[in-house]
Amino acid sequence: MTEQTTQDAVAEIWKLFKETDVKFKETDARFKETDARFKETDARLDQRFKETDARLDKRSAETDRKLRQLEGLFSSQWGRLIEALVQPAALKLFRARGIDVHYTFPRAKSQQNGSTLEIDLLLEDGEIVVVVEDGEIVVVVEVKSVLRVSDVQEFLEDLAAFPAYFPRYQGYQIYGAVAALSLDENADRYAYKQGLFVLSMSGEGMIEIRNDDKFHPQNFG
Repeated sequence: MTEQTTQDAVAEIWKLFKETDVKFKETDARFKETDARFKETDARLDQRFKETDARLDKRSAETDRKLRQLEGLFSSQWGRLIEALVQPAALKLFRARGIDVHYTFPRAKSQQNGSTLEIDLLLEDGEIVVVVEDGEIVVVVEVKSVLRVSDVQEFLEDLAAFPAYFPRYQGYQIYGAVAALSLDENADRYAYKQGLFVLSMSGEGMIEIRNDDKFHPQNFG
């Protein structure tokens, strides 16, 4: 290979290197541009995801609120149903147990010192004096669609406050009863041990007192 030929070959190779370097630089610039676009797209997507999450959180909160309202309405309607079943049967059921009540007062309410106590159902002997130990009789009934132990505990607190809210019954024999369509967490056994009557549906779809003959009701008077 002559010296001229060698110089020409070197020149050609050098030219190719320069062209390749230019192409590499162009490619690198394109990569940087593409990377910038990806970053911009990621930022936009991230913002959209955040906006979507915010909308979903808002909708979830609204859905939860509506579900709570629906649950409250559902429980309220079932509570009204059990009240409608208990009220006409209660007098007969308690008289059969030797508690001679004659009058029912649904949704009895009393306000004292700015606070309110509402009782789902009161049963009393009224003007007919039936002596049980030392006084007349009133039965305080709490109605729930589903009865839980916590419900029984709250009702016991209401029973303790009952004479103060309803002073006309001071000196009465005050009995407590819980009525429900469904009994959870062995709430019926707990109520029984606290001296409460337990009313619920029988297999025939009738309201019955579930306490056995060994049961002795607690006087909360």
